[in-house]
Amino acid sequence: MGVAIAVPDPYGTQLQEARAGFGDPLAESVPSHVTLMPPHDVDEAALDDVRDRLHGAAALVSPFRMELRGTGSFRPVSPVVFVAVSQGISETEILASHVRSTLGGPDPEFPFHPHVTVAHHLDDAALDRADDSLRDYACAFDVTEFALYLHEDEAGWVPQHRFALGGH
Repeated sequence: MGVAIAVPDPYGTQLQEARAGFGDPLAESVPSHVTLMPPHDVDEAALDDVRDRLHGAAALVSPFRMELRGTGSFRPVSPVVFVAVSQGISETEILASHVRSTLGGPDPEFPFHPHVTVAHHLDDAALDRADDSLRDYACAFDVTEFALYLHEDEAGWVPQHRFALGGH
């Protein structure tokens, strides 16, 4: 399972198509999103409890505006190029903290940095192309919910349940 804020359409599709255009093999199986809790294994019998806990975490944060603008990279630590969250950073950090503490999830391996991955595990030329081509990318949208994603063998990561922010 994973927990994330979905990037709504048309922006989510634009970024997913760009990811595919860079040759990222995960483009079709990973929808555009901002990760709140990275993927990890969970017992299927615990999913009802997970959903209940996530409802509680969602109630703690009000809807907010998110803006994505420009690109960045985690290179050389990780071969990733991303579109940066430029507005809604603190709200996303607070929400991610509530999700992790509510679920007792693992602490992040690296400091939390809200972003949307657009190229991953590609050669340097493809990563450079992704960085250059999306450098001027910008969009904004209201974040009113987040989703619990489960991995399905053929479909990839699929949102299974949505949680309205602010308890609505």
